[in-house]
Amino acid sequence: MERMSRISPRASVERTVEWVDTDASGHQHNSAIMRWVESAEAELFLRRLQLPDYFPSVPRVHQEIHFKAKLWFGQRITATVGISKLGRASMTYAFEVRSHPHGELPGGLAAFGTVTVAHVPPGSDKAQPWPAAVVDAVASQHAE
Repeated sequence: MERMSRISPRASVERTVEWVDTDASGHQHNSAIMRWVESAEAELFLRRLQLPDYFPSVPRVHQEIHFKAKLWFGQRITATVGISKLGRASMTYAFEVRSHPHGELPGGLAAFGTVTVAHVPPGSDKAQPWPAAVVDAVASQHAE
């Protein structure tokens, strides 16, 4: 989607909508979207940017999800996350979840949104500036 094509760095994961991801009607539960997005976030920060210290220090301070289509049990999805803004002590990333065609169901955009995190290092109760390693990793990937 155009909104994600302008965002860098980014990473994606593919998943299958499992029964546990659905509600009683057989389509995805709203919480499944964020679990898939967080899997893509781990792909980006742990494997692509190689920032293992990112996760213990990034509480969510805002999230917004726009649901566009239902996802059904057995359907394949791709969740993509990309950094859209790096501030002094916060970061916003954009995400989208797209479905793959499944039987009679066409593929397409199922959900999109943003998540903002703050950098709160262990032992602190307030947001602190990002460490140089985070800034450098994001900047080096933005240049690609």
